[in-house]
Amino acid sequence: MTDTTTHATHTDIVKRLKRANGHLLSVIGMIEAGRPCTDLAQQLHAVEKAIAQAKRTLIQDHIDHCLDAAMTANDPDGPSAVAEFKAIVKYL
Repeated sequence: MTDTTTHATHTDIVKRLKRANGHLLSVIGMIEAGRPCTDLAQQLHAVEKAIAQAKRTLIQDHIDHCLDAAMTANDPDGPSAVAEFKAIVKYL
């Protein structure tokens, strides 16, 4: 279950993370420019939410495709899929 896999949502996750990266670079510029803390907090919140949503999408995708496939197909890798699921939920 630890093989390299690409799912349909990975493209969206990359877009989301690139957007978050752009926001983060903007926040750095705002700090260097001496912008008000409320503006900084708002932008940092946007970065935080974008990353959280990317993580949520990634984990949900893993559950929907990798874990579900291993469990419904009576796959002999089912127990390792459950172990992997237990490992990934700590990031929720």
